[in-house]
Amino acid sequence: MSGDSAAPVSAARNTAAPGSATRWSLRDLMLVVVLGVVFGFLYWGLVQGWIALSALAGPFGDLVQHVLLGGWLLVAPLAIAIVRRPFAGVVSEVIASVIEVVFLGSAVGPTLLIAAAIQGAGSELPFAAGRYRSYGWVRYMLSGALGAGAVFFYSAFRSGWYGTDLFWTRFVIQVLSGAIVGGLLAKVLVLAIARTGAVDNFAIGRDTAAAR
Repeated sequence: MSGDSAAPVSAARNTAAPGSATRWSLRDLMLVVVLGVVFGFLYWGLVQGWIALSALAGPFGDLVQHVLLGGWLLVAPLAIAIVRRPFAGVVSEVIASVIEVVFLGSAVGPTLLIAAAIQGAGSELPFAAGRYRSYGWVRYMLSGALGAGAVFFYSAFRSGWYGTDLFWTRFVIQVLSGAIVGGLLAKVLVLAIARTGAVDNFAIGRDTAAAR
């Protein structure tokens, strides 16, 4: 093939890439829905751990239980990393909250959907800033920290934490939990899932193959 004929092909490939980064397929959508449903049940189980930890910690339970907050941030970075599409984090978190509220009878009620959307948006922000192309450890950590930080102020309003002595202590615990559990643990899970080959047909698999 001559250089002249190869140039249009190369140009077409380069111009197709940006559009494909935002185009959802039915497969992408179905995976995000499945992840949301699965994590909705896992989040309900985490609620039981939250209650148990609060009881075990006695007078400090209301504070100590916040170390588990990062667990509610896991599905967003997983969904984003696998399908690499805008709003995957928000959609997956909201679906998980719908499962908790509608099918598992969450005591929080419909306001949980608002919290889910906020934490999903916060978790997605670092990946969106990298145009859904960067998935290093620091970006995952920032994802968890921002998700936890964003939803904290909404939770503080609902729970009446503003003006209390432990306001910033709660904030620091939640952000650290988000960074470690909702961020770094999410990265570990993504790597483990990718190694199984189960997501090779999604963006994560194609990008990994292209990088080899």
